[in-house]
Amino acid sequence: MMAGGRQEAPHSNRRDIENLKKLSTYLWEYRGRVLVALGFLMLSKLAIVAVPLVLKRIINTLDQTGTGAAVDTLTDSAGTTGDDVLLVGLGLVAAYGLLRMASSLFTELRDSLFARVRYRAMQQLSSQVLTQLHDLSLAFHLERRTGSIAKDLSRGTSSLSSIVNLLVFNIVPTAAEFLLVAAILLGGYGWQYTAVVFGTVAVYVAFTLFFSGWRMQFRHEMNRMDSLASGRAVDSLLNYETVKYFNNEKREIEAYDAHMNDWADAGVKSQVTMSTLNFGQAAIVSVGVTLIMMLAVRDVSNQTITLGDIVLINAMMLQLFVPLNYLGVVYRGLQYSLADMDLVLRLLERTPQIQDKPDAQPLAIKQARIEFRDVEFAYLPERPILRGISFTVEPGTKVAVVGPSGAGKSTLSRLLFRFYDVDKGQVLIDGVDVRDCTQSSLRESLGVVPQDTVMFNDTIRYNLAYAHPEADDERVAEAARRANLETFISELPQGYDTVVGERGLKLSGGEKQRMAIARVVVKDPPIIIFDEATSSLDTRSEQAILEGMNAVARRATSLVIAHRLSTVVDADQIIVLDAGLVVERGTHDQLLAAGGLYADLWQLQLGSDDAEEIVE
Repeated sequence: MMAGGRQEAPHSNRRDIENLKKLSTYLWEYRGRVLVALGFLMLSKLAIVAVPLVLKRIINTLDQTGTGAAVDTLTDSAGTTGDDVLLVGLGLVAAYGLLRMASSLFTELRDSLFARVRYRAMQQLSSQVLTQLHDLSLAFHLERRTGSIAKDLSRGTSSLSSIVNLLVFNIVPTAAEFLLVAAILLGGYGWQYTAVVFGTVAVYVAFTLFFSGWRMQFRHEMNRMDSLASGRAVDSLLNYETVKYFNNEKREIEAYDAHMNDWADAGVKSQVTMSTLNFGQAAIVSVGVTLIMMLAVRDVSNQTITLGDIVLINAMMLQLFVPLNYLGVVYRGLQYSLADMDLVLRLLERTPQIQDKPDAQPLAIKQARIEFRDVEFAYLPERPILRGISFTVEPGTKVAVVGPSGAGKSTLSRLLFRFYDVDKGQVLIDGVDVRDCTQSSLRESLGVVPQDTVMFNDTIRYNLAYAHPEADDERVAEAARRANLETFISELPQGYDTVVGERGLKLSGGEKQRMAIARVVVKDPPIIIFDEATSSLDTRSEQAILEGMNAVARRATSLVIAHRLSTVVDADQIIVLDAGLVVERGTHDQLLAAGGLYADLWQLQLGSDDAEEIVE
């Protein structure tokens, strides 16, 4: 998993190849631009390889004896030979400058054309990842660590740009330049030069691949520690108040620092091994260039090549080995990027546990009748939550579910929303199994007032209208009035434009729950689930909004998961759960008269505004 504490999956060359194939699909949409950009790249390399050839001609033109002596003919009596040499030399120098300029021009044209490809690919990958995260089941999100996954995704998305740059702008052009230089050396100077070049490159590549592959373990460890540290930091900030309540700032910082200490140790090992690798690469290149120059000096002394040739060979070697000297950096960067990208691609490969059937149809609500039929469910096989639950919520009625902690009350709403699928039995709406309709249409028909209400870090207006973005201000204001929010909002300096803070931290628990009630009023769905909707309200606030809640409930089929039994005394039917079983059912008066579990829970709440012992 991509959460904090996860071990990175073993990496393999086959996996890298598979990932590169997947990444190529993001570039295929702009294949025309890619081909033109590659064309400019090849023109740039041809221009830069031609520079030493022109430089050789310049040297040989100015040294017409071919031995390195001064050119006395530049000042001969006739003057014509010197003028010709000067004109040719100036022309070659101009060509030299134009070639360097052309190389730069084609490089910039390549970058400009490829920019749209790179950034659009990053955009598509980012959108696809976010879509996948929203598609993944609730079980995944309950286990994730937000900070760690955010860090992994940030690295993974940026790695796409790095991989494209390294492959298209480093590895491919370096290989093309190497082949051009090898062809020139083989055609003009014999097999010995070519053999030295090929031998040097082969040793260099083998050393780089072997050593870089060995030291990748330290990079993986750095990534793991970085994600753990980031996850710990974000968790501590999200739970800022809890940290302060228990005076645990030091503990959080020590835990964060422990991860960062391991990260630093892995970073030092990574740097030391990288320095060793860089020195080894430099030594191999130095030996290769030295051997090439020894051959060139020998041939110049034998007068088989000219001074221009030795300048050409030296320039080509420098031109070839300068980018080759960065091959280790490029290879390491490619490995790092592939490792980072692998995290994202593994996320995209995860199959959501809850999926629409191929023949799933939109749910068409006619009566809004809910039925739980012999439902069995367990989050873990060894710990059953629901054991054959059956009950019906008739259209337009209000059914409450109560019971002690762990009875499985809130699980009912999760099954109704199809965050999980039942292990056995059925959950039906108007006789349609929720597994047979599309998730989108199912959730479009449901409204919920949750126990833990989380708000977006946006305005009150945005949060109230979130359930129905097209709602006008009048509809939002009416919903706020019915949820007893009107006075509170009017007293705020910015009114409906007040930003509520991250996760609604600027609001009290009661204010957030009233916001949640108003939000479901704005949506006005045919089925509403009140999941302990008044658990954070004092008695006065509870009574003030009960009328509004009941008005909303009368217009819809309502399933009320009750924290305060006082909120469900008017329910058409009360279902009492215990240990995953329906142990009682009936109206408030009937259950009190029966003297069972419900009557016991009611007695526990008498005289208390908040009975925490029955909070689920």
